[in-house]
Amino acid sequence: MVGPVPEVPCVGAVVHDAAGRLLLVRRGHAPSAGLWSVPGGRLEAGESEAEAVVREVAEETGLTVRADHVVGRVRVDGDGVVFTVTDWACTLLDPAERPVAGDDAADVTFVDAGGLAALEMAPGVVAALSGWGVLPR
Repeated sequence: MVGPVPEVPCVGAVVHDAAGRLLLVRRGHAPSAGLWSVPGGRLEAGESEAEAVVREVAEETGLTVRADHVVGRVRVDGDGVVFTVTDWACTLLDPAERPVAGDDAADVTFVDAGGLAALEMAPGVVAALSGWGVLPR
């Protein structure tokens, strides 16, 4: 008999710079290791989604952001779990800061629409961002 698949609450950050480019990280771990996505990860015990998204951006990119509002939610199948990801629109607090890959990120960059098209993206990311109207310019 198979029971329900455990759900793991996660957050993602939709961060644009002043030029309208989107912040992306190349994932260093599963799910989607080696592919590009928005920064994010699991909530820690006692942490709100807004706190988690600020922490994850800092850990993965070194950037300081403010979590503004939820832009959408997705479910990502993992190995025996489902990651329930709430994506937040975030504002850079210091537009002069430059991202540096850290923690789970193998690489980090800001991309425009052409740059996004050239990257190997994690499944469903572009479709979700498009549906929410938050793709880069």
